Amino acid sequence: MLGIIGGTSLLFSDPPPLMKQTIPTPYGPVDLLCGDFILLMRHQNGIPPHRINHRAHLAGLALKRVDRVISIGSAGSLHMEILPGTLLIPTDYVALNEIPTVHEHAVVHIRPEITPVLREELARVIPEARANGVYVQTRGPRIETMAEVQILSRMGDVVGMTLASEATLALELGLSFAALCTVDNYAHGLGKEVLSWDSILASARKHHHRTEEYLQRIIDRLG
Repeated sequence: MLGIIGGTSLLFSDPPPLMKQTIPTPYGPVDLLCGDFILLMRHQNGIPPHRINHRAHLAGLALKRVDRVISIGSAGSLHMEILPGTLLIPTDYVALNEIPTVHEHAVVHIRPEITPVLREELARVIPEARANGVYVQTRGPRIETMAEVQILSRMGDVVGMTLASEATLALELGLSFAALCTVDNYAHGLGKEVLSWDSILASARKHHHRTEEYLQRIIDRLG
């Protein structure tokens, strides 16, 4: 079963008709949209990134027998050559904040990764995407300072607030994981535009038809 996690980039898109279900998990309830695939809206009920219950989200998907997760989310470019509007499929990630875990009472070490086979399948489905790059996760909800962006650009290619948490938990629960990032802006200080939440939303709104197309392509070919 395919599970899709949607974030800011899906706020203005219309997914196929699905039935809402509230799934109880050991970490709290989670609302899922269920059909031939499972859609989880990351910021349901307006939850900001630093308060997302990632453990409930991934546990809910696992309880619905999802075995492959595609995360779709907005990211900021850390390099001038990665233009806003670019699609990027990360090959790896860096986490600068504490990552949630389901292993609270046992010593369990996983080897974190973005699942190579699923990532390669996603790259074939979305050949327009840049099929490499490192995602750097910060805590949020604030945007990174210009000084931080300079440091982060030495670590990775795009910056966001959720992927590392989702990828790590997916692997802990035995789920394959890959991600499609919609680059909606330059990180703070790189571009001429004054970066704000409103400008990020405007970019997501501008590209919503394209995002719908890619979502449908993923459902048709990976679902």
